[in-house]
Amino acid sequence: MLNHEDNELMCRVGPGTPMGNLMREYWMPALPSREFPKPDGDIKRMRLLGENLVMFRDSDGNIGALAEACPHRGASMYFGRNEECGIRCPYHGWKFDVTGKCVDMPTEPEGSNFINKVRARAYPCRDVNKMIWIYMGTKAEPPPLPDFEVNTLPFENVGEPNIMMEEANWMQNMEGDLDSVHLDWVHKRLHKDSPPPPLGINGFYNPDKKPPIFDVEKTEYGAYYSAKRLMDDGKEWHRVNQFILPFHTMISAGPTVNFRTFVPLDDHHAMLISQSANPAGPISEEVNARAIDAFAQVGGYIARTHDPRSYFMTVANKTNDYWLDREVQRDRMYNGIPFVGNLPDRAMTELMCNDEDEPLYDRSQEHLGTSDVFVIAVRQQLIKAAKTLRDTGELPANALDPSTGRVRMGSFLLDPGTEWRHAVADRLNPDSGLPVAADVGLII
Repeated sequence: MLNHEDNELMCRVGPGTPMGNLMREYWMPALPSREFPKPDGDIKRMRLLGENLVMFRDSDGNIGALAEACPHRGASMYFGRNEECGIRCPYHGWKFDVTGKCVDMPTEPEGSNFINKVRARAYPCRDVNKMIWIYMGTKAEPPPLPDFEVNTLPFENVGEPNIMMEEANWMQNMEGDLDSVHLDWVHKRLHKDSPPPPLGINGFYNPDKKPPIFDVEKTEYGAYYSAKRLMDDGKEWHRVNQFILPFHTMISAGPTVNFRTFVPLDDHHAMLISQSANPAGPISEEVNARAIDAFAQVGGYIARTHDPRSYFMTVANKTNDYWLDREVQRDRMYNGIPFVGNLPDRAMTELMCNDEDEPLYDRSQEHLGTSDVFVIAVRQQLIKAAKTLRDTGELPANALDPSTGRVRMGSFLLDPGTEWRHAVADRLNPDSGLPVAADVGLII
């Protein structure tokens, strides 16, 4: 368990908080490129790390992200005009480019140099492989963009982002990805030959009735683990997943790279952004279309409002019990929530704390067991990184070196007793030339 102080430090991400300061020193995915289909198109509101922003694509195709409040008198730039390489404030016509520079101040008299003294708060953005990345940190020169495979493979080999809004603190949501043992419960079908449910995929079936054995390795970029299960033929199945500071995971789920980020809008809302990549060749248009409309089976997304917290919010949500089907729960799946994306996971994590006055899960009240070893390790890494930055100004290695954290996840069948770290090392290296390890599929 965590004490109250460390729980607050780990979860709070607003301006000036230790974890928020840490996150701001990393590039983070923000919105899909498809949100900005053309130059001088619609301005979008966005909220990241407790800050209200506007994002836009300018006349030259560059992406900008500015504080929503105009630095003149605070009017919302969302209502502005996106034209001629900048946003013009709707209140008094002051215009700012993607760097925050004021390029026109029509309310000042001729000869005034006031235009050179005012800047909008602007954050650098990069449009890479269907995703907009943003840097909200303190460095005048941003660090290099991390060279995850979703950023470095050819454009056609990287899939469209699949995004789901989650109504809970980012850490509540991410801890589900750190917990391999929940597969044996949240996502399992009741019998090996259980028929598929009406909605979602057929679920996970594990022939090993014992809990998986975890082995965790902390690293300079975060941590990774093996969850070992015994197969019917005597082979050992090692499901190896990654955590990359400060909010990325990589989970083994087939023969593609599965890269996921839990992006906090604020302390109580986060986007799960999933992006797949195929080192062996292009992602098909069919797969891309499914990623864009990933929740079609359960009603899709709600209609957006002006509030970014409505973006990518699914029709199936906590207000309707995530479309729980008790008949499916009785005869097909252990959990009757449709196995569509992370919908069942949200039911587990969003409702850990359902107190509107204080919607942060109180980890001082939990009782952790053997299977929580990776959750514990990641918490330790995050708290250590945030405190070190706060106390010494020192950042983790992967905040500065883009190659740190260039890793893969994988699913491996090994002979009993094999030293798994040595056996899988090359296959966790994206530059080894080896395919993504998928010796056992997630759904078996």
